[in-house]
Amino acid sequence: MTSRPSEIFAPGLLDGSVCIVSGAGSGLGRETALELARLGATVVGCGRRAEPIEQTRDAVEALGGTADAVATDIRDEGAVADLVDLTLDRHGRLDLLVNNAGGQFLAPAEAISGKGFRTVTELNVQGTWNMTHAAATKAFIPQRSGKVVSITLSPHNGMPGMVHSGAARAAVENMMRTLSIEWSRFGIRLCAIAPGQFETEVFRTKYPPELVEMAPRTVPLGRLGRPEEVAWLVAYLASPAGDFFSGAVLTIDGARDNWFGAWPPAAPTGEAGEPPVEERR
Repeated sequence: MTSRPSEIFAPGLLDGSVCIVSGAGSGLGRETALELARLGATVVGCGRRAEPIEQTRDAVEALGGTADAVATDIRDEGAVADLVDLTLDRHGRLDLLVNNAGGQFLAPAEAISGKGFRTVTELNVQGTWNMTHAAATKAFIPQRSGKVVSITLSPHNGMPGMVHSGAARAAVENMMRTLSIEWSRFGIRLCAIAPGQFETEVFRTKYPPELVEMAPRTVPLGRLGRPEEVAWLVAYLASPAGDFFSGAVLTIDGARDNWFGAWPPAAPTGEAGEPPVEERR
C-alpha cells in the first residue's frame, strides 16, 4: 500500500496487478501511473526519454509503490517486444496496458508534409498496434486475460489544424473496437478513452497562448479537465468494476464533444436570453 491513499478508490484495489503505461513521463501518463500505484499495482512506465520516466518511477517509489522505468520507442517493434519480455521476466505477468504515448503538432492541413503526416500516424497508430500486439501475444493470450486502454482525443468532429492526429486517433478507436471482438475469445478487454482539453504542462506550454486561454470557454462545463480525472477512469476500467467494458470509447471532456462553449450562449446584444435588437420586429 502506498503512503498516500487514492482520493476515490479503496486501498489495495489493484493489489497484485502489473501494468505497463506508455508515455508515463508526464501529464496524463504520469498521473495514471501514480494512481495505479496508489491502488497497489506494479507499474512499468515507458517513454522515449529516460529522465522523465525515471522521475515518474521515483515519484511512485516515494509513495511506497513499485515501478520500473524502461526507455522505449513504441515505433520500434523489437524494443516493444523487449519491454514486454522484461515485464514478464521481472513480474511474471501483465494485466493492463495503457497506450498513452502519442503526439501531434498544430498545423494547417496544406502545410503538413507527407513526412509529418507519417510521423504522427506511425507514433499514434503503429506504436499503439506494436504495444497492443506484443502485450496480447506474449501475455494476454497465454493468460487468457488482460485489458488494454488506449488514450485518444475529443472532440470527435473535425479538428482544424489536427487532421493527422484526428485521422490517427480515429484509427486507434476502431482498432480497439475491432480487437475487442476478435480477442474476446481470449478474455481480453479493450477500450479507448477520449480526453478533451486537459490542464497538462504540454497543453500549457506547447500550444499557442491564445488557444490555451480560450480553451475553458469552449467547454460546456466551463473548465479544463484535471489529469487525475483520466487516471481515475483508467483505474476504474482496470478494476473488477470495469470487467464488462470492452469495445467502448469513453469520452471525458465536459460535454465538449456535444457542444462548443456555454449554454445558453451569450446574446450578442441586450440581456442574456433576449434576441438582438435588430431582430425585434
